[in-house]
This record gives sequence, C-alpha cells and structure tokens, in this order.
Amino acid sequence: MPATLLPDEPAPVRLMNTVWAGRSVLTDDFDTVEGFREWVAAFDPAAADASEGERDRFRALRDALRRLAAFTTGDTRPAAASAVEEVEAAVAEVNRAAALAPSWPVLELRGDGLTGTSAGAGDPARRLLASLAAQGVELLAGAGRGTLRACYGPSCVLYFTKDHPRREWCSAGCGNRARAARHYARHRDAQD
Repeated sequence: MPATLLPDEPAPVRLMNTVWAGRSVLTDDFDTVEGFREWVAAFDPAAADASEGERDRFRALRDALRRLAAFTTGDTRPAAASAVEEVEAAVAEVNRAAALAPSWPVLELRGDGLTGTSAGAGDPARRLLASLAAQGVELLAGAGRGTLRACYGPSCVLYFTKDHPRREWCSAGCGNRARAARHYARHRDAQD
C-alpha cells in the first residue's frame, strides 16, 4: 500500500510512510529519482526537479523522523528498536534539516483579497525539506504528539495520527488484516 493512499496524514507522517510494506517486501518510494521527484512535486511543484543529492537529504530526514516516531510512540516492532545514540543522531538530523532553509510567511494582495504564501532562503527542495523538518518537530514535540501511532497491522511499517478514538490502524485494510489474523488464531487454537 503506497503512502499516497493516506493523504490526510500530516506531511511528516506522509514522508515517514514513503517506506511501506508490499507483499513480503519493503518498498521505498524514493528508490528512483523519478519516484522521489513525483512525491516532492505533490507538495511543491517548484521542487519537482530536485537533485539526487536532495533525495539523499529527504531520505535522511525520513529515516530520522521514523526513528523518532518509534521512540515517541514506544513502537515495539523489532525493526523500530533504537539505541540512545541512534535517537540522538535522529534528533541532530531533524535539526540539521530544519536549519537548511529558513522560511517565513508572506502576505500578498491578489485582486480584491489577501493571500498568504511563504518565502525563504534556498531552493524550493531545501525549503520543503526544512518545512517538513519543522512540521516534524511540531508533530513529535508539540501538543498533538500523543496522536502519533505505529500501525500494528500484520506486516505494516506505517505510522498514522489517531484522529478518532476508535482508530487503531493506519487504514481499513490493516484493520481487516488484523481482525482476520485474530480470527484465524482463535480458530486454529480451538482446533488444537
């Protein structure tokens, strides 16, 4: 399930979910430069020609955010285990990315109304990277940090924000797989 199927998640979660579990294999949306550029263009069309070096920076931020999400959520999945040094390195990576290209809001007069946009230092890809890092800081350390969850659906590696009290999985598909696995386990145990 590509992360693009979870469009309502905050941008840092969507970045974290560019690594996802396919049929028995992990898939990385950034494996190709084209896949990376397509993902970036969805956030900022001006960044659609980002370089391969920028892809490496986005991957580094994504991996750092995933490590910090695992730390924050108490993720018990084996692949999410982290040493203290790895968490510290992830914090440093997020801070490094956030400082790459400062941005600020800009007010513009368009026709009869005011519009807010953003401007900043650096090229569009760096501004997007810095913005994602800043949003990641807010997600991981802000008021809503308690809503971030790891999905424990069978074979799932995604994160999501719990936007409903009964939500336990990233998607209905993961919920269905989890319920089917519990059903199978109950019936298998009853037969033994």
